[in-house]
Amino acid sequence: MYKQLIKMFGFSFMPMLAMPQNTIYPDKTNNTHTMYKPIEFYSEGATLRGRFYVPDQAPGKYPVIIMAHGFSATIEGMVADRYAEVFKKAGFAVILYDHRNLGISDGEPRQQLNRWTQARGYRDAINFALTQPETDPENIALWGESMSADEAIVVAAIDHRVKVVVVQVPACGRTLPPEDPDGKLFAALKETFLHSNIEATPETTVGPKPVVSFDQNTVPALLEPLTAFRWFMEYGARYNTGWVNNATYVNPIVPVKFSSVIAIPHIKAAILMMVSYDDEMPGANTMVARRAYELAPEPKKLIQIDGGHFGIIHYPSPLFDMATGEQIKFLRDHLSMGLKN
Repeated sequence: MYKQLIKMFGFSFMPMLAMPQNTIYPDKTNNTHTMYKPIEFYSEGATLRGRFYVPDQAPGKYPVIIMAHGFSATIEGMVADRYAEVFKKAGFAVILYDHRNLGISDGEPRQQLNRWTQARGYRDAINFALTQPETDPENIALWGESMSADEAIVVAAIDHRVKVVVVQVPACGRTLPPEDPDGKLFAALKETFLHSNIEATPETTVGPKPVVSFDQNTVPALLEPLTAFRWFMEYGARYNTGWVNNATYVNPIVPVKFSSVIAIPHIKAAILMMVSYDDEMPGANTMVARRAYELAPEPKKLIQIDGGHFGIIHYPSPLFDMATGEQIKFLRDHLSMGLKN
């Protein structure tokens, strides 16, 4: 049994085949039948793929929520898709996609994680959203979870086309960054995001390592808590998710490290942050996330949640229902819900 578990850490699942454009497909996961259109757009030298959900109402322009999954996950069966379905039913258009190098998106090396690259993916998803006749360009929201929550905040601080940000259990960092009273650190961060080389080099790359492990002493992994192992084995190991329990993490050498805490004072969007009372993931330090919230300008809302880092991405669950209810309310309060022609 022990050898079988060790062997498990090298497993992978075949990703879903890319689907032709302009065709509507039913999402039959968990016996639901929410319809979506497969989409693809270009970012950082690769084609990113995902789903475009449009409400089943009259034709017109809808407020759009742009969503990406958390650390190493995918959009197939790992709960981000459940959030997208609820948002569609609430009257929002939704763009949900796999980050570069992961799932059904292209990009090499496979399973390489880089906050800067993924943040640029959000920007390019916004650009794509503006080309769709069903989306309202004046009502764009970003949604992120864990690492993608950190990225969504930074993107919204730089790209003021974003009107609302909704993030849950944001991985804002292990420790607080330096203070930035004059905004010079943010200016350097913005310059890196817009123009700098953020490619991986051997000295800036950790791994390849398992994403999760049942025993850090015998099989060290990128994510250490046992709760991470349990969640990824429950959801990522399901059929056809495209998730792989192996990754590299890139932290490029840049003047200012990627930091939503540095970026958040410059955000123009309304922001909802759902933060765990005691997040067990070191990179999602609750103290750091709360400090980020303190630095955010109004309008903003903080909701503290039970369930640690992963409780909010169990479906179905009371916490999922609470989270989606609060998020829909915030989105409706800060986006124009009137259908435009």
